Amino acid sequence: MTRHGVWLAAFALRLALPAACAVDAGPVDLAVTVGKSLVLDTPADLRRVSVANGDLAEALAVNPREVLINGKAPGETSVILWQQDGARTLYNLTVRQSTARIEAVQRQLKRGLPDQDVSLDFENDTVFLRGTVQDLSSAERAAGMAATLGKVVNLLRVEVPPAEPQILLHVRFADVDRSATTSFGFNLLSTGGKTLGQITTGQFGPASPTISGNAVQFTLSDALNIFLFRSDLNLGALIQALEARNLIQTLAEPNILAVNGKTASFVSGGEFPFPVVQGGAASGSVTIQFREYGIRIAFLPVVTPRGTIRLQVAPEVSSLDYSNALQFEGYTIPALATRKVQTQVELESGQSFVIAGLLDNTITDSLNKIPGIGDIPLLGKLFQSRSRTRSNSELMILVTPELVRPIPAGAARPDVHMPEEFLPGTATAAPRTPGASVTGAVPRPAARKDIPVEEMQEIEKQKAAAQALPQASAGQGSATGGIH
Repeated sequence: MTRHGVWLAAFALRLALPAACAVDAGPVDLAVTVGKSLVLDTPADLRRVSVANGDLAEALAVNPREVLINGKAPGETSVILWQQDGARTLYNLTVRQSTARIEAVQRQLKRGLPDQDVSLDFENDTVFLRGTVQDLSSAERAAGMAATLGKVVNLLRVEVPPAEPQILLHVRFADVDRSATTSFGFNLLSTGGKTLGQITTGQFGPASPTISGNAVQFTLSDALNIFLFRSDLNLGALIQALEARNLIQTLAEPNILAVNGKTASFVSGGEFPFPVVQGGAASGSVTIQFREYGIRIAFLPVVTPRGTIRLQVAPEVSSLDYSNALQFEGYTIPALATRKVQTQVELESGQSFVIAGLLDNTITDSLNKIPGIGDIPLLGKLFQSRSRTRSNSELMILVTPELVRPIPAGAARPDVHMPEEFLPGTATAAPRTPGASVTGAVPRPAARKDIPVEEMQEIEKQKAAAQALPQASAGQGSATGGIH
């Protein structure tokens, strides 16, 4: 080959080398943090630079052979560099979240949830929250802190809660009613002769005269206390002189048990029939409803974070009042004498509080007399009638909440003292289910120490729905049944 041919072959080889260099190399992995930069060096001058997602990163050519990559938002994208000789270089760029924010959230988790196992991983703008917390409130607090980084996938587990505390409420109703009545009245009457008549103030039942021919009779609706009659004078006298004392004492000590945050009620008494006149299409017809009376109490206990017991309590004591009764078609319908209170108190376990104290003194004095003659000294007393009633009532309701636990198995149980022995030879104990020696431990240990947050939230929703259902039913029954 001539020298000219060798030169042509070398020139052709040189022209072929760039085409061989244009073969793409395998992708290169790069990583940069949001808010930071890195520099890429190339062996040849650059012709073009491309970033797949400009929202995640940007590429700036500093000089023909250097490219500056700036991280803007967490995520993954691609960067391609074209050189002047035709070669291409592909980079898989991962823009990572700044560790400063993640570390700040981790510090807050340790500070806000001490002694609880909570960790987080941040990947692709998503926070994966893992660990075990004590309760739902701790789980919600951890999720709220992690949400500052982005979308949260809550993988936390919640410890199975212990048994709710139980509150025993001791209520003492003490009610004393005293009354004293004094009355004095004097009525005169004449049954014949030339004078027929009577003298009365009308306060007490007078005599009713009946004339039949020459005979005159008096019908006494109320003989009062003393009745005197002189047949030779045809003159009679009715005297009312009464002194009465009345004492009514009521003492009730109901005890009622409730779980923390759940309502409980207690009624000790009875029901009496109450006629109700209907309207509408059945206008004029009478139906019978039953109304409760007696000792009643309803309360809602809540154990506060301070360890005290907050009570919403509504005690009530009622009795049948025949002094204000109503006569309806020959039937006597008694009224209800009711004393009740509704309030909120906060106590420590074992402390007591008087939530209702009432002292009521009443004096009723009634004087009837005949004008003129009733004002004469001494003699006027025979033409006067007086009635005086004094009443005194005292009411006290004492409330004592106490945190209690069940009676241990095998311990002595309280019993009621029976004054009389039951029929000899009968069973002394009621049939019962076999004990724990046969059925096993009750309650059984929890199958799991912790459960997912979603499952705990569903359990709480079911408990709230079960508690709301009886309250709604009770409210509906009160409206339709006319319960007092």
